[in-house]
Amino acid sequence: MTLKEAIEERHSVRAFDERPIPPEVLDALRRCIDKCNKKARLNMQLVTNEPRAFSGPKAHYGHFMGCRNYIAIVGKKTDDFEERCGYYGEYLVLKAQQLGLNSCWVGLTFSKVKDAFLVRGDEKLCAVIALGYGITQGSSHKSRPIASVTKTDGSMPAWFREGVRCALLAPTALNQQRFMIELKGKKVYMSAGKGPYTKTDLGIARLHFEIGAGKDNFEWGKR
Repeated sequence: MTLKEAIEERHSVRAFDERPIPPEVLDALRRCIDKCNKKARLNMQLVTNEPRAFSGPKAHYGHFMGCRNYIAIVGKKTDDFEERCGYYGEYLVLKAQQLGLNSCWVGLTFSKVKDAFLVRGDEKLCAVIALGYGITQGSSHKSRPIASVTKTDGSMPAWFREGVRCALLAPTALNQQRFMIELKGKKVYMSAGKGPYTKTDLGIARLHFEIGAGKDNFEWGKR
């Protein structure tokens, strides 16, 4: 499965069965986490066989069942911290999909278990990613029209349209999709709207856009 195929196949899953994740799959995830941590300057950690985070009233409110494994997205808080968490956390989500696992981004509906993972004094927990074998494969969400999240100087190239399509398949808090993607020449600009977790959502959508559009077709612009 390619990363683009993983984008197509992945849907948020909140109910998991009791199958343990095999050691070879966990090892592959840990290797990927280590690589992402070095690139992203983060401290993401894989937590396994830990049921307390998803056993309280918050998890019940979020409709989580049977979740015992998750990735804690942790790092030093900087101006781009949340966006980096989204970008590299979503890469791990797609990697998990390639490994046959289901997943779900979780911002609020879980309990923080202090001894399950490490958050140093200068670090912050951004979110967690629930992992496991889903009772179902989840379902697709309704996306906003491409025209409502884009601005272009002229006609829309096929690669840009495909990038936007993949960005709209990205998971966002409350399915808000509060981002804007603008094309000027060969430069693409992405910006986040206002609301909870919109900067994290921006990082997730940015990765999806890169995969859909192809990195060779454009360069990121900075404002």
